[in-house]
Amino acid sequence: MRTISEQLNEIYQLLLDRFGPQHWWPGQTRFEIIIGAILTQNTNWANVEKAIQNLKSAGCLSPESLYGSPDFRLAQLIRPAGYFNIKARRIRNFIDWLFETYEGELTNLDGVETQRLRRELLEIKGIGPETADSILLYALERPVFVVDAYTARLAVRHRLIESDAGYEQLQDLFQSNLPEDVQMFNEYHALLVRLGKEFCRSKPKCPGCPLEQLPHELECEPA
Repeated sequence: MRTISEQLNEIYQLLLDRFGPQHWWPGQTRFEIIIGAILTQNTNWANVEKAIQNLKSAGCLSPESLYGSPDFRLAQLIRPAGYFNIKARRIRNFIDWLFETYEGELTNLDGVETQRLRRELLEIKGIGPETADSILLYALERPVFVVDAYTARLAVRHRLIESDAGYEQLQDLFQSNLPEDVQMFNEYHALLVRLGKEFCRSKPKCPGCPLEQLPHELECEPA
């Protein structure tokens, strides 16, 4: 019987062989990636891109410009991302935290220990575990595995974890059994999203799935 680590590594390699590198997360700066992580809650990426382009065109895609921008203007600029008033408040909460705690400088986060920084992000109203971990991994390049519905679906269907496992348990499954590697965590999460969208849907499309060739103990059991 192979270890969980071996099983997770095999899944990763099969996905990478099929799909190739996913080049996540799109964004020219760390701040753009952070804003994208907040905006992508409950919407698709195409709408997030429109909102980010609005911010760029208005010269508002920096901590300084957003810190001085009225809330109603920010909300109008990010309207394409949906729930724009709620998301504007979440961005405002993040910006206020950045200025009040770290002088508005993302570089001041670099020396902060990862778990402490995660705790602080989770204390910001509107920033949940998935968003906080996306900021840590994709913008700040910390070895934190991002968990989402696609991650849970794969882990449960391939009997790697119980169906009632929470976010922290799912995250620990991957972080405890994979090398502490930012690039691998980045790629793995992106590949799981690709798998979830194309094959491991709520109603699974199993024929042709890149994980069809997994050994018996990891065969899929669609819920």
